[in-house]
Order: sequence, then structure tokens, then C-alpha cells
Amino acid sequence: MTAPLLPPLLSVQDLNVTFRGERTVQALHGVNLELAQGETLGLLGESGSGKSVTLRTLLRLNPPKTTGVQGRILVDGQDVLALQGAALNRYRGAVVSMVFQESGLAFDPVYTIGRQMVEMIRAHEAVDAKTAGARALQMLERVQIPQAARRMQAYAHELSGGMRQRAMIALALCCKPRLLLADEPTTALDATVQIQILLLLRELQRELGMSVIFVTHDIGAAVEISDRLAIMYAGRIVEQGRVADVIARPEHPYTRGLMGSTVMPGMRGRPLPAIDGAPPDLAQLPAGCAFAPRCNAGSEVCRARVPELAAHGTHQAACWHPATPAAMLP
Repeated sequence: MTAPLLPPLLSVQDLNVTFRGERTVQALHGVNLELAQGETLGLLGESGSGKSVTLRTLLRLNPPKTTGVQGRILVDGQDVLALQGAALNRYRGAVVSMVFQESGLAFDPVYTIGRQMVEMIRAHEAVDAKTAGARALQMLERVQIPQAARRMQAYAHELSGGMRQRAMIALALCCKPRLLLADEPTTALDATVQIQILLLLRELQRELGMSVIFVTHDIGAAVEISDRLAIMYAGRIVEQGRVADVIARPEHPYTRGLMGSTVMPGMRGRPLPAIDGAPPDLAQLPAGCAFAPRCNAGSEVCRARVPELAAHGTHQAACWHPATPAAMLP
């Protein structure tokens, strides 16, 4: 007997985000995502493609007075955009938590690491300070921080970058969220520490059974930790599918450009290919495909109409000419 399919933990439906200020900028255009329980999604793209905006919108962190949000975000069947007050506070941290890109700015500099973790736990659970302190210490040990009891009394500036990143992961996980949002958690770290953090995240994800959205511009890091990949460009998902399928058969020319401009073994002495041009101004997007001005296979239809995300072989791509050899960047 076939087991029934479980509903996705996260379902993002036609998500549009607009920022209002001196200029009105639409940062996300019709984003659709699904994430199963225990699955890791790698979100790839250049700076400004909409990756961090997507994560901050999932956690409702964008300022409501200057941000317009349309669409639906469902987490475990709960309408996130309808949450208010205490319900929204419970959602942040206990259901969905986030590891921010800059660990030095994520901690309050005037409180110790331990105090901030204890406050986080007590804000979401009816436990006393002693119980919360024991949980915080256990989590610091779980992320492999040496002398964890001593680090509980340390301030953020007293820790190294790698140690602070581990402490931030411990802070994000101390209330056992079902979904972890990791916004380029290894960007500011050296290569050795990056690998350690990636392995730690993968181990904790499997151990705790949580889902993860891992934002990065590093294809190697995304492949190391992800089950599926979603490629973003100019606020849209332009390709998504299982890691093996996207890497073996990239359909969108932007995906192929990202892969082609990544350092690979055996490239010593050879020039590194690059994607021509620069990402577009989100306030003045072209009429058709936003990548068309940088694409070698662009045609009239590319410049006139925005392609929809559609099935191409084993995964989805938003391209009028998927897998066209002429679109391969040099």
C-alpha cells in the first residue's frame, strides 16, 4: 500500500514584494516555492536577485509601512501573512528561525551570548531560567563550541568569526524550529571554517529533522548541503529542481552562466568565464525576460514577453529557449 503524500511544510504561492520609498521597487515577482519536511533547498543567485528578501518576507521582517506583500505563505498550513501580535512572535523562533548573514550584527553587543539564548527560550517556552540555561549550554555544545560554559558568559565581540557563527546557529535552533532560514551563513568565513559550518548545518538538519532554506551565491556550497536548487534572477525563480538534475542538465542560460563562472578542478592557468553585463535595475526591468540583455540566445520573444516557470525535462525553467547550445556563455 502506497503511503499518502504529506503536504509541504512550506508553500509560497505567487509571492510579490514591493518596497515604497523615493522609488517604488518590486523586489519579488510571482515567486512559488514548496519545501517538504526535512528537505533542504538551496537558493542561488547574484547579489540583488531577491534571495534575502525572500527569507525576510518568510519571517515577516520587512518594515510593514514601506513594504507591500501579495500572495500566500503557508507554513504547516498556517497563513503567515495573517499572523499578528503574539501569534507572530510565537511563529518567529519557535516555528521558523533564521541564521543571518552577518553574525556580528545579529547579537546585542551589551548582553552575553548565554543571556540572549536564555531570553529566547523563555520567550517561547514556560520554563525557568535554570532550565533555559541548561538548554542553551546543551545547544552550544551541540554546535561544537569548546568550553561552552565559558562562552555562555562571553559577549559577541569576544568570539572569533567562526565561533560567533556557531553561536548564532545555536541561538536560531534553541527553540527547535521546524524551518531554518540560513542567509549566506558562511560568506565572511575562511574556506576551512566554511566547510566546518556547512557540515555542522547538514548534521543538525538531519539530527533535528528540520527543513532548511540555504541562501548562497556559491554553487559548491549549495550542492554540498541541498536536496533541491532554486535559481533566482531579478526577483524571479528562473530554474528549480533536484540538485543532480539542475547540475547535470541546466536549462536556463543564467544557471549555465553561474556554473561556467565557478572555479573547478583542472582550471589552473585558464581564464575564468564570466557572465557579460550586470544585473538589471529592479525599478526599471525590461519588458520581457530580465536576463535577455545578457543572454547570447536572446530573441524577439525574449525581449517582449516574460517566460513562465514550466517543466523542461526533469525540472522547471523560465526560458523561451531552454538548453539552447548558443546560450552557453564562453
